[in-house]
Amino acid sequence: MPALKKFSVAGPAGKLEGVAHLPDGEPRAIAVVAHPLPTMGGTMDNKVVTTLAKTFVELGFIALRFNFRGVGTSDGNFDSGNGEVEDVLAVVRDAQRVYGDLPLILSGFSFGGYVQARAAQHLHPHPHRLVLIAPAVGRSVPSFENSTGMPPVRHDTLLVHGELDEVVALADVLHWARPLHLPIVVLPEAGHFFHGRLNQLKQIVLRAFNGQPV
Repeated sequence: MPALKKFSVAGPAGKLEGVAHLPDGEPRAIAVVAHPLPTMGGTMDNKVVTTLAKTFVELGFIALRFNFRGVGTSDGNFDSGNGEVEDVLAVVRDAQRVYGDLPLILSGFSFGGYVQARAAQHLHPHPHRLVLIAPAVGRSVPSFENSTGMPPVRHDTLLVHGELDEVVALADVLHWARPLHLPIVVLPEAGHFFHGRLNQLKQIVLRAFNGQPV
């Protein structure tokens, strides 16, 4: 049975709390999962976040979910995505120290997807893969020169979005993805929170990794 382990990381704004999902046997990779917008109640216990963590551990990855600064018992205050990128980098550095130099997957839902796309640009070597679920295109504080506020990502990024997303319009995601020639997995009739579609989301992630060397 996969084990759960609480952890604490010294982040740039203070302590960050998190939960590690540990697989049976030797881990194949490290997956760091980021949660939705804190100012709208987003935490590491969000259903999409926990679904992603459980899916990654099923794949044999160490899955780490954590609370951004100012959420739960994590220190600090919301920083519109800028400080949150630093939070991700702190969690990644600590995970690599504890678990070794395993392939790294960055994953995030909504605001967490926006943050992870930005964090990937600061990591060298780059993460093995990005998994972005309904990323907050066009809704975050723009930190790049394009109109979406999102940086470019690699072509092998797994991007999943709901057709009827009421928070981040599919049209906005297409506007960002189009010049990147980035494929999008669109779930027909799904909303932003994938109500009733979490198992389908899990299967999409499993298929994206199963049978592929990490």
